[in-house]
Amino acid sequence: MSKKLEITLTRSVIGRTQKQVKTVQALGLKRINDSVVQQDNSAVRGMINTVSHLVSVKEI
Repeated sequence: MSKKLEITLTRSVIGRTQKQVKTVQALGLKRINDSVVQQDNSAVRGMINTVSHLVSVKEI
């Protein structure tokens, strides 16, 4: 069974670079404290690394 990640947006994207804003949107996050569950794969891990200072991640 593949692992899943619960990703929560903890900080605002206001004033961030366009790349970071688009990455947060690609993860499916819209507002602060919004959470999504994603599959644990290299593409999602790369997106998390790009915005690691804006999100918190918990393995499910």
